[in-house]
Amino acid sequence: MLTAKENMREVVRGGKPDRFVNQYEAISLLFHPFLLSSPLLKKGDMNVVNAWGVTNSFPANVPGAFPVHTPEKIVVKDIEHWQDYVHAPSLKFPNELWDVCKGMYAAVDGTKAYKATFIAPGLFEQSHHLCSMEEALMNYMEYPDEMHDLIKYLTDWELEMAEGICSNLHPDAIFHHDDFGSERNSFLRPSVFEDFFLDAYKQIYGYYHSHGVELVIHHSDSYCANLVPLMIEMGIDVWQGCMHSNNVPELIRQYGGKMTFMGDIDNKQVDFEGWTYADCEKAALNAINTCGAAADGKYFIPCITQGGPGSLYEGTYKGLWDAIDKYNCEKFGHRLEDIEANRLPINIMF
Repeated sequence: MLTAKENMREVVRGGKPDRFVNQYEAISLLFHPFLLSSPLLKKGDMNVVNAWGVTNSFPANVPGAFPVHTPEKIVVKDIEHWQDYVHAPSLKFPNELWDVCKGMYAAVDGTKAYKATFIAPGLFEQSHHLCSMEEALMNYMEYPDEMHDLIKYLTDWELEMAEGICSNLHPDAIFHHDDFGSERNSFLRPSVFEDFFLDAYKQIYGYYHSHGVELVIHHSDSYCANLVPLMIEMGIDVWQGCMHSNNVPELIRQYGGKMTFMGDIDNKQVDFEGWTYADCEKAALNAINTCGAAADGKYFIPCITQGGPGSLYEGTYKGLWDAIDKYNCEKFGHRLEDIEANRLPINIMF
């Protein structure tokens, strides 16, 4: 039997997988010093100012932390003078902090899972975190020169971060967040998105690929079907978070071999008060039977669409995990104990 990592590689490369990858079983999400020095918020944290000056809150019973954009808390007060407001945090860290991260990477069995550096937010998200969503979207239309300069500034900072990550931690994958749309459409039309983000991400993802990173996994739990050709050109290997609204089976038929699609199980299908195992099994089987059939089990990973292993309501991620395991045992004749022996234990991150 293939390990979870080997099996995921076969799915992505169009080889001979021996079962469906079970959500995040082949990906170990790991931190880098910047995330340790400016950590992700926990549920209940309110009005926390991060290293970029962005105020965030994480109320109970919401999927994640969000910027607070009351007028006094918006970082960029005037886009024509954004340099007066946006100051990139230092990426110079003491050796002791790098050593903490190196220990995390060394502790992961790299034969069973990709050692994936977790990076968030991405360029588009950072732009609206700094400006507010409404102002950022208007700025892309009304102040394109200033927004190009801001994106270049953010890109240069990400490239410096990438250099430190690759030089010190040597991941074989990255897991990069950047939500490009809502459930129904992309936030920017493809021509505008291309103008601002294609070259920037080609630089970032090209750097990782040229420095030992096998897989670029990009999270966007949204509609991005209209951006897929650009995402492929950027260098994305796996799109995690592809929601059901994208018609994922059709995307697999059209783009399988150029990108792998990880998702199709929207949180709203299973992640609600009063959920049952039957809900999880129904959602998992529907994703497997429709998307898995599109390319004979290749280029698709059934997964909850949120950007990390876990769920809002306790137990739903594990319910999907068990349903996919059950399918793999019944369909491919595997024993559960053999599957478990060839992957890392379930690790709930969110």
